[in-house]
Amino acid sequence: MTTGAPIPTYPVSGSDSAPHRPRRSRLRTYLPLGLAAWLVLEIWLLSTVAAATSGFVVFLLLVAGFVLGSVVIKRAGRRAFRNLNEALQRGGSPSKGSGNGLMMLGGLLLMIPGLISDAAGLLLLLPPVQRAVSSYAERKLLAATGPGSLGDAFQQARIHRPDGKVVQGEVIRDER
Repeated sequence: MTTGAPIPTYPVSGSDSAPHRPRRSRLRTYLPLGLAAWLVLEIWLLSTVAAATSGFVVFLLLVAGFVLGSVVIKRAGRRAFRNLNEALQRGGSPSKGSGNGLMMLGGLLLMIPGLISDAAGLLLLLPPVQRAVSSYAERKLLAATGPGSLGDAFQQARIHRPDGKVVQGEVIRDER
């Protein structure tokens, strides 16, 4: 079955006349391998703990991680909503350093079955780790907002709609 889409042609480079495909990004290359390695490691660790203790202990650990993760997400969500309400009542913007996003990520990692994800989720609940991860992510985000990045795209979109004024008018419907 054909889709009717044209066959992609790649630019010819070098002295040979054979077209070369564009290179895949490192993220697209290594992310599936990393996820597969993480899953294999999680399964191996769960089976090792089950062999050392019992399957019921592993089941209790997974259930406890899920319950704790759901409590953490609920609590962080309430705190974020309360901060947003207070900021809107003040007329300002919500505080940046509340860490609710990282707490929610930690809760999500706790809810994912596995002991490595539980350990990473518990680490993200610690305030010093939250500060370190937050500052690292902020540095990486600031480095990524150079020319040709997402921030540049938002700036270009703002140039095409400079003032965003609303034109007052009236809609007239032709009812025949």
